[in-house]
Amino acid sequence: MRVSCASLGVLLVAFSSSAQEPFPHTHPLAWEGDIASRLVEAADAFLLKEIAAAKEKRIQGWSRDAAFLEARRRDLAHMIGAVEERAAFDAFTSKHLLGSTSTMEAFAVRWPAFADVQGEGILLEPTSDPVAQVIVIPDADQDPETLVGWKGDGERSRQWGRLAAEKGCRVLIPTIINRQATHRQLSNREFLYRSAFVLGRHLIGYEMMKVQALVDWCKRQHAESPVIVAGWGEGGLLSLYTAAIDPRIDAAWVRGYFGPRDAVWEEPVYRNVFGLLSQFGDAEMASLIAPRRLVVDPSPSPEIMVPPGTGGKPGRLRSPSRVAVEAECLRACDLSGLGHCVIGGFEDVLPAQVTPCHVPNPTALPDSVARHARQMHELDRHNQQLLVESPYTRKAFMQDLQTESLLAFEISAQPYREYFAEEIIGQFDLPLGDPNPRSRLIRETDRVALYEVVLDVGEDFFLYGILCWPKGIDPGEQRPVVVCQHGLEGRPQMLIGEEGHQYYKAFALRLAERGFVTFAPQHLYLFGDRFRTLQFKANAIKKTLFSLMVPQHQQLTRWLGSLGQVDARRIGFYGLSYGGKSAMRIPPLVPAYCLSICSADFNDWVWKNASSRSPYSYVWTGEYEIFEFNLGSTFNYAEMAALIAPRPFMVERGHADGVAPDERVAAEFAKVRHLYAAQLKLPQHARIAWFDGPHTIDGRETFAFLHEHLEWPVPTD
Repeated sequence: MRVSCASLGVLLVAFSSSAQEPFPHTHPLAWEGDIASRLVEAADAFLLKEIAAAKEKRIQGWSRDAAFLEARRRDLAHMIGAVEERAAFDAFTSKHLLGSTSTMEAFAVRWPAFADVQGEGILLEPTSDPVAQVIVIPDADQDPETLVGWKGDGERSRQWGRLAAEKGCRVLIPTIINRQATHRQLSNREFLYRSAFVLGRHLIGYEMMKVQALVDWCKRQHAESPVIVAGWGEGGLLSLYTAAIDPRIDAAWVRGYFGPRDAVWEEPVYRNVFGLLSQFGDAEMASLIAPRRLVVDPSPSPEIMVPPGTGGKPGRLRSPSRVAVEAECLRACDLSGLGHCVIGGFEDVLPAQVTPCHVPNPTALPDSVARHARQMHELDRHNQQLLVESPYTRKAFMQDLQTESLLAFEISAQPYREYFAEEIIGQFDLPLGDPNPRSRLIRETDRVALYEVVLDVGEDFFLYGILCWPKGIDPGEQRPVVVCQHGLEGRPQMLIGEEGHQYYKAFALRLAERGFVTFAPQHLYLFGDRFRTLQFKANAIKKTLFSLMVPQHQQLTRWLGSLGQVDARRIGFYGLSYGGKSAMRIPPLVPAYCLSICSADFNDWVWKNASSRSPYSYVWTGEYEIFEFNLGSTFNYAEMAALIAPRPFMVERGHADGVAPDERVAAEFAKVRHLYAAQLKLPQHARIAWFDGPHTIDGRETFAFLHEHLEWPVPTD
């Protein structure tokens, strides 16, 4: 269930500092307007600055050393999930003659690519030895037959398959997934991307491996004949990626793709590659092809617009200017030290020798709709098989975790926390200096004073939230703290009752009335597409929204722990919904949190993100930013809980919560319980609170858990 504010359009106008007392030892807070909006704006500016800095780092760190370049090829293959073992084949699975002339035969073909996935397309085979073997890759919305002139508008200059075949080349034209929407309102490419991304795979990698399988076959058939890849639009992308990764390819032609890539975050979601800009712009990608020939055609790319409100990520494809394409091409040559990247047309990548061949007219065309449906089904089936295998993959990944003693556990868990920080969440090197706390009193009750607080987090970023300070704390007394986290489209005001939302039950204020110091931070996940765009800006440089929120909490716990009447050893985290998602990701990386409570979120998270069968799955919803790369092979919620252990951990779960069915929640928590109780011998440190209710804070068992583990007496009044 979506936790949202009914009055998001209303600005939370601040009280002036002249009328409101600041919290002791802080400066007055004089900001006006909607501070949450200001926070998202600051995060956006910060990420754009980091994207620009990433380009400079790439340029400065690039090397022409062979070992360096080979390592980058491996990194790129990992980024796009091209990790399956390709199937070796000498004969096509299916080869159906479409037509023939005295110099050429045309076939509809299928070939094994990887696992149970096959490629399909068109083969144009000269009757004599080919002068070159050309794999021509169409744009997503083109059928292979279009590139031979059998379908489409008949414009000969765009019939690249025919042009290569007429020169005596063997031509292979694979089918790639189109952009049509057959699964609700999602494009077919986004539909497959979602599951694949969570499982450490990518549609780019899948389609590239189909092309590489053709390269394998070509090299076995005529090893001496050069192999060329060529493509337009999505086919141009695949041509560039495949030639960059596979040194067996002799030359590449890219049309309608090449250019500056720093705004990849505004492209459709199936272009989102986790960490791409941390290592690669198009120039860096092109330099991996050197000294082999790369011909870039600056002709326009397909113009695509995915508008907001479709259920998928909004995005657009626009053609860069010729000047920008030429500049990126020059940058590629500078990086390689060679003139391997040139501007030109399709003819410039083909052999000079001309052996005239005549392309046959087919007697009947393949059923392109059925062919595409098979390709969709096979890739979806492969994703779902990876999902079935993922628990075993994660078990192997976590095999170095030691549980014979708490000391051994802590030592062995640390490398996993570091991997989680670097490879899954992403971490910025933000020096946490003076928090420069600013505050103002916004309300008082007879038991609690409530303050808005702003802390600096690094130079260009900050944290904002509401501090609930119990009255009557004795001199020298130190209280425990609960950091209370809102959910999707939430605000701290909801947690104290001011923007009253029934699912929160003002739990930050209720806990403060019980004597806990509480703090309700404003997180970044509000304003719809505004915040979701942040995720893709972050993904481009191998970061996530949590890459910004983790340092916020590091600074927050530092500041809270510095307050004289706070016990820094007793700071807990309690979050609902997206705040529960935060409860799984932030405490593993913020050791100052001595416990964590995940409310209304805990479940079999990988299944919820990757299943194309379950009605609970995010594959079907509008939360297009929710997907995190490669969790399926690394950290489901049980593994994330292991990063919190041996600190106390609790799940709060309503039977009527639509996040997931009870049995999925119970099965995933059983793994957590086994770790704590059976292996670490800490049965009281891991609990689940079931209650008969919906997606909400219940508070009965969780409040008792906080009192127990934060060592604060239950109030008697």
